[in-house]
Amino acid sequence: MNNSRHLKKHWNKAYNKDDNQLGWFEENPTQTMQLIEECKLETNVRILNVGVGTTTLIDSLLDTGYTNLLANDLSDLALEKLKERIKKSHNYNLNCITDDLTDPKELQNLEPIDLWIDRAVLHFFLKEEEQTAYFNLIKKIVAKNGYVFIAVFALDGAEKCCGLDLKRYNSDMIQNSLGSDFQLINSFNYTFINPFGGERPYVYTLFKRQ
Repeated sequence: MNNSRHLKKHWNKAYNKDDNQLGWFEENPTQTMQLIEECKLETNVRILNVGVGTTTLIDSLLDTGYTNLLANDLSDLALEKLKERIKKSHNYNLNCITDDLTDPKELQNLEPIDLWIDRAVLHFFLKEEEQTAYFNLIKKIVAKNGYVFIAVFALDGAEKCCGLDLKRYNSDMIQNSLGSDFQLINSFNYTFINPFGGERPYVYTLFKRQ
């Protein structure tokens, strides 16, 4: 079984439970929405949330008036659950793309994206070639003057999540991988308290493409 198929199986198993039983469940993504508001984007811009899982961020974006949302994950189960929930709650037909960010088939052919959101994926890529593929995809599809929002486990953050090893970051490490075309607009450390009371130190970063 190749790595992508193995990980799809892993994440489908992880999402085969209620959302509030997931260690990364966040009822109100307040810090994320505050950073997105700093972008001062029109409500019809193209927003791609990668590693979306079943996040409530999609609900918050729709509640704020954004109308052009794309959701990506490796887990087709997570995307099915998310799409169904959003259809019920917001009568919105969410565009879902099952694809591997380290070997993208569909994502690399997308029209330019105005905002890339990742709050879940980058820290799982341990191999240099996986990280390179990830950042190359950003450089390929994020529009000029577009934004990149990345939240990852901080250097003092957890070493594992959902049974998988993590690579931890600070804002300089992300900046180095994005390159000089992307300017850091804002970054801060945030300790997320998970549903079971555990502290999870993150670094939140927002970049703008020049």
